[in-house]
Amino acid sequence: VRKKEGWDFSEALRSLAERAGVELPHRGAEEAAEDAAHQRLRDLLEAAVLFYRNALRQTAPGAQVMEYLHGRKLGDPILEVFEIGYAPHSWDALQHHLLERQFTEQEMVDAGMLSEREGGGRYDRFRNRIMIPIRDAQGRMAGFGARIVDPQDVPKFLNSPQTTLFDKGRLLFGLDKARKAIRAADQAVIVEGYLDVMGLHQAGFQNVVSPMGTALSDPQLRMLKKHTRRVLLALDADAAGDKATLRGLDVARQAMDREIDPVFDARGLVRNEGRLDAELRVVTLPAGRDPDEVVAESPEAWPALVSRSRTVVDYVMDVLTEGRDLGDAKVKAAVAQQVLPLIADVADPVEREAYRQSLARRLRVDERALAGLKMPPAERSPASRTRAKEERPEAAEMGVERFCLGWILQQPELLYRMDRQMQELGLERLTPGDFTGTDRQVIFQAVRDALAQDGVDPGAFWRSHLPESIRADAEAILGDLARIGQVVD
Repeated sequence: VRKKEGWDFSEALRSLAERAGVELPHRGAEEAAEDAAHQRLRDLLEAAVLFYRNALRQTAPGAQVMEYLHGRKLGDPILEVFEIGYAPHSWDALQHHLLERQFTEQEMVDAGMLSEREGGGRYDRFRNRIMIPIRDAQGRMAGFGARIVDPQDVPKFLNSPQTTLFDKGRLLFGLDKARKAIRAADQAVIVEGYLDVMGLHQAGFQNVVSPMGTALSDPQLRMLKKHTRRVLLALDADAAGDKATLRGLDVARQAMDREIDPVFDARGLVRNEGRLDAELRVVTLPAGRDPDEVVAESPEAWPALVSRSRTVVDYVMDVLTEGRDLGDAKVKAAVAQQVLPLIADVADPVEREAYRQSLARRLRVDERALAGLKMPPAERSPASRTRAKEERPEAAEMGVERFCLGWILQQPELLYRMDRQMQELGLERLTPGDFTGTDRQVIFQAVRDALAQDGVDPGAFWRSHLPESIRADAEAILGDLARIGQVVD
């Protein structure tokens, strides 16, 4: 069952127990109460799904929405598969419906279905919108995505708020329906919109999911890795291919005094690719066309687009060199300054060298010139630069070993970067034996073990697997690091 469904042990165990009529031992009173509360909220969301579906099929406004969906080339069968509905243009229609089914207003708030007015009172969060149920990888209700019907309404898409069930950074729309197709094709395709997913599924391309308008997150990639190591991003040619967007990606990521969530972070994707031992590629769509429009016009065009996918590094090199005068020395230097940091983050040394050679050929320069090019330091906010300059001497007080352990406890993925640097220096990667004292060796090994698994967040893993006394020491090391206010360089 684990192989067939792509589940971990606990998920497969729960599913088989339900099928066999076996009651699994409760983990404890507190956990049992939490499970019951979550199930209550899922039951509420399932009731909302039925309410919205009925409003789509049985009301006059719903009939107009059906006409729109049919105009988008979505047939009734695919609308049924994805349980598409319609939220009436009312402030309390859903609220009354759920109250009649013995759900409380507080439960509706907890499930993300009601919003609270500042002056008191509650109202339906979703009104006059196309309702798209969002389920987790096991098919359990988590929340909704909602698209406008009236072009004057804003925002165009509205998701459920963050709840105990809905965390959009840890969910992928359509994954519950795409899991088997992803494993069969050994490939997952990520598109940007709900209707894109539905259009492609309708056309027979069912290995497709969407991150619901957010930047692709590490937990989402880890979910996909359970099913395949080959992930393709179908990016809008106008948005993702914009040179100014690409140039600003790393600056946006580094600027700690701003909250910027770029849709396409090339360096972040390359780091994820190495960390997860995955293959990430980019599919460029025709200008001004969405995936559902492509397959609606010609289903045969989609496999052709997918077959022309490029690696992330190749994609960025193509975008940054297109239409530029590569005979100009300053242009060559500018492109190299942007691409070389991306190449440096590639985990595999052979692949990294191949990209350097490719860049040298594109720019028509000697590879040795690229190897000797001094890269500018990463951009950081003025506040972080000042803090690092003022407080750097205090780092020495921690001791080198505690300082290093503090960093990898705070950001375990830094170990991958350390390993690459050690490899480039012709040295072995760090091991517990490089640290003095049994406690520090155990802490280091716990971080290594955390990176070797995919089930939980690495930080949560090492905390749960360290003995209590050693975990206290690890937390103290983290506290020392926080005290001196160190920031990533």
